[in-house]
Amino acid sequence: MAAEYPTINLIFLTVRDLFENAKKSAPCIIFIDEIDANGKSRDNQLGGNDEREQTLNQLLSEMDGFDGKKGIVVLATTNRPEILDKALVRPGCFDRRIIVEKPDLPGREAILKVHSKKIELSDDVNLHEIALATSWATGADLANMINEGALLAVKDNRKTVIQKDLLEAVEVVIAGKEKKDRVMYPKERQMVALAAKRKQSCQAMIFCPSLQLLCAMDGAKYGFNFF
Repeated sequence: MAAEYPTINLIFLTVRDLFENAKKSAPCIIFIDEIDANGKSRDNQLGGNDEREQTLNQLLSEMDGFDGKKGIVVLATTNRPEILDKALVRPGCFDRRIIVEKPDLPGREAILKVHSKKIELSDDVNLHEIALATSWATGADLANMINEGALLAVKDNRKTVIQKDLLEAVEVVIAGKEKKDRVMYPKERQMVALAAKRKQSCQAMIFCPSLQLLCAMDGAKYGFNFF
């Protein structure tokens, strides 16, 4: 008969040890990434997840009466603040919210420079132009563009990434890879081209010319402009 060992609540111990170690190392920062994974709201949930609830309960227990004078700062990140448990965002817990917006033009250009440091770029590469064309992009999108540009250069048996690679990488991130095996009827192609051209004309009159007009079959899109 197998020996019986006492059950140890590893979740309880892990969260408790985290705060105990933080107290010993103060001043310090406790950083919790993607807190929504374990801090999801418990309202109107049937059954639930025991491990997640135990983690959340222990975290709330450790933060109950938490004194900022101890030299410990607790930070957490999430992309979905609306689903967090109410107990987590009450006063005295995670009650201060800092919204991180998408990067602006200088920020995008700086992010592109960081991710392209280890990649050999051609002299014709203009990261400012790429930053201008990606006002919608997050940091992860920009990193993905650099990676896609490097893959395109490798596929073309080149050791350096050129501007064309990066522009094509922007299209891949926006709309997916081009579906060259799809067939567009001439009338369908004409309708897509006219629709895209109208948007391009309006944009040119109001703001600035489009960086590129694309009417190819990319992913789920038939055609689009990006500026």
